[in-house]
Amino acid sequence: MEVANQLRKKLEKLKRSAKEAYALVRDDVRAVKERDPAATSSAEVLLLYPGLHALVLHRAAHGLHVKGHTFAARTISQAARLLTGIEIHPGAKIGKRLVIDHGAAVVIGETAEIGDDCTIYQGVTLGGTGKDTGKRHPTVGNRVLIGAGAKVLGPFTIGDDAKIAAGAVVLEAVPENATAVGIPARVVRLGNRRVSAEDLDQIHIPDPIEQEICRLGQRVLALEKKLKEETNENGQQG
Repeated sequence: MEVANQLRKKLEKLKRSAKEAYALVRDDVRAVKERDPAATSSAEVLLLYPGLHALVLHRAAHGLHVKGHTFAARTISQAARLLTGIEIHPGAKIGKRLVIDHGAAVVIGETAEIGDDCTIYQGVTLGGTGKDTGKRHPTVGNRVLIGAGAKVLGPFTIGDDAKIAAGAVVLEAVPENATAVGIPARVVRLGNRRVSAEDLDQIHIPDPIEQEICRLGQRVLALEKKLKEETNENGQQG
């Protein structure tokens, strides 16, 4: 009788876990469909989106990691990396409805934490600088958007509703509802108040490399003008 009761309790626990897992995946699929205009159906997202696959496998790896089964957890995370191109350490804490769009070359470190309803694009790194011990990776709030190729490095916090521009390198905390852009990243907008630049979004984000090339081009023109003036002066004196 006791064995039967224990078996029934285990089955009930498994049933609850299965329901919770189903609810999480259902919400993940719904989030992708809401945020990715290319998603045409739930079946497409469930079967063909590597970001979703990486997230589901991470939950399994994280569960094992928390229970101390670190080798098995890393085995799952490395299999997920080979399958999806997305590397998430089993120790990372990830909230609900994270959307990893495209996903190639995304890296999320061991002590990183991500809140609910965040969106991460390809090439993003949530990493460390090599200078810290213990908590080494960033904490990302709720509803944060991190653009393609952005690097967020260090044990600081990205506030709720913040936006990190594509290609930005973030080395310090970003306030809530702020937009950060550049290398190193700087806050250019706080809420509806412009700090130093026009409002930014995922489509209309200045390219820091292009801006630097433009500055160099202007410098070259100025130097050429100065050289021409000096040459003319020398010619007139001769």
